[in-house]
Amino acid sequence: MKMRKIVMVPAIAAASLTVAACGGEAATDATSDVAPITAEEVAAAQQGWGEGIVNIGKVYSEGGDFAAAATDHINTFYAYEDGNEILFKPTLAAEDQFRGTFDEALSYFIGKEGTEDGGFAIAPYTAVRWENEGTIIDEDSAMAMGNYYFTNTEGNETKVEYTFGYTRNEAGELVINLHHSSLPFSAE
Repeated sequence: MKMRKIVMVPAIAAASLTVAACGGEAATDATSDVAPITAEEVAAAQQGWGEGIVNIGKVYSEGGDFAAAATDHINTFYAYEDGNEILFKPTLAAEDQFRGTFDEALSYFIGKEGTEDGGFAIAPYTAVRWENEGTIIDEDSAMAMGNYYFTNTEGNETKVEYTFGYTRNEAGELVINLHHSSLPFSAE
């Protein structure tokens, strides 16, 4: 019996070492049904986000329910619905710099009386163009950084610097969990 215990201990230890040695990779493969994020998905998310900003402004200009359009935009592109922490630092925000809640993001996009928010998305814009400096993908998360350009109704473009972070929501769709944008530094 004592001999049996000695034989089993090395067998258990070997099995434990085998599991520990490849546990990270094996556990990920066995438990994850979600496909890794791709560069094409990031580009599509960026394109969709820009189209959403243009749509909010269009609905506003036509006298429609721009609050509903903005709500749909935020629910589609940001991870607020899943209860995740969102790091959102919008371009035109000084007093309330960070927008960690859905309501704060909505205020930024469509404005809210008594705040600094004039409604970024109701400016309106006619196009959003993206120039990625780079995209880093780590299977279930991605980050993209670069410049995006907002075209106003007179055809003038405003260059804005951005960093976006992406993850998948519970439905497996790409959503934003990090959004930082700022105007380029000017020495003047």
